[in-house]
Amino acid sequence: MRDQYTFRQDFRFEEIAPNGRRAGLYREVRDVIFSQSGERSEVLVSPPVNALTRIRLTEEDFHDVREIQNFLFTEDVLWLYRIRSRGADRIDSEDCWVLDVSPRNELEGMRFFEGLLWVSKRDEEIVRASGKAVPEIRAAKSENLFPHFTTQREKIDGHWMPAITYADDELPFRSGRQRVRLTVAFTNYKRFGAETSIRFGGPEPAP
Repeated sequence: MRDQYTFRQDFRFEEIAPNGRRAGLYREVRDVIFSQSGERSEVLVSPPVNALTRIRLTEEDFHDVREIQNFLFTEDVLWLYRIRSRGADRIDSEDCWVLDVSPRNELEGMRFFEGLLWVSKRDEEIVRASGKAVPEIRAAKSENLFPHFTTQREKIDGHWMPAITYADDELPFRSGRQRVRLTVAFTNYKRFGAETSIRFGGPEPAP
């Protein structure tokens, strides 16, 4: 359903010093739009601000903002994941199933979600996701580590759309732990094109 909407994505990534103050900042604002031919694309609203002092954001970080942190658990990726029921919960007056989701195998070059999904019993759509992007990437001379995040959704036109992603986590680099804070705000949703939707069935029982 979200693929039929334009929206604005405001991404902030902060390095946090031991005293709790911000030590570095990356920020960019993008509009996700459609061309006249119907092709989906992203447009920078203004040049990015990059004042990070210790961390370099990578292609995987930006991929995770687009694809993992606002995870769409669609039918074409179901076979890649193990799904276990973790019972039920209530999120902002919405009765939900809670699903524990993890990749069956971490395939080279692919990014995955690992964590919990809250799925509306009434709408059979994701209401909240809490987890992290995997795998972490470690080499002899470099490390690419990823924070634990939560994405909260809100109802727009009867469907649950990502509203905000936030993270406040310490990344255990070999050179020392680094606290980071991340927020991604999604606003200005406007429908484009025909309506489609992807719904969940009931959760599979734990083996």
